[in-house]
Amino acid sequence: MLDRDGFRPNVGIILLNQKNQVFWGKRIRTHSWQFPQGGIDRGETPEQAMYRELHEEVGLMPDHVRIVARTRDWLRYEVPDRYIRRDARGHYKGQKQIWYLLQLVGHDWDLNLRATDHPEFDAWRWHDYWVPLDVVVEFKRGVYEMALTELARFLPRPDMRNRFLRGSMRGREADHRDRPPHGPSTAAPTFELPPGASFDPDPNSASDHASHPDSPTPASP
Repeated sequence: MLDRDGFRPNVGIILLNQKNQVFWGKRIRTHSWQFPQGGIDRGETPEQAMYRELHEEVGLMPDHVRIVARTRDWLRYEVPDRYIRRDARGHYKGQKQIWYLLQLVGHDWDLNLRATDHPEFDAWRWHDYWVPLDVVVEFKRGVYEMALTELARFLPRPDMRNRFLRGSMRGREADHRDRPPHGPSTAAPTFELPPGASFDPDPNSASDHASHPDSPTPASP
């Protein structure tokens, strides 16, 4: 489904956790990282398409998230000819997107990259909100920057309870280090990652990020 200018309607999803970190997915069998996105089918509203793509790509249901905001209008990017199927060249130009900012109200283990038989991602991580645009395929960078900038003012306030908890833990750890070698001690608490969660010791590292673009497959007009 293309509009009269040759752009396919599409939705993009910026999914936040309680620390305002964003879901960053690695496209299957590549080293390219991106936000979830997908086309709007004929007869769907952008919001209906967003919930469908959310389930298909990351396994979440509507009750796992809260809509925080969306972009006011379509954000467009053109796809270079070399990434367009030969039979679509001449009438397909690119994507026009409505971007949604969502907050996860469920748990990390609710995420499921294998919710369908055609997964889009094979790994994921939580990343700082301002993702490194140099790891996004070049023709999408402008849209990513516009979406992140427009939606940044709607970011929820971080959960202060977690900050206080971390501060209390640091205090106990410092107190433990200051104790005499033979004095009483308290074992530092240990934590386990929940099932389905991912861990990256340096989520801001771009060393393993190569920009391998996905080849858009336009729908028939």
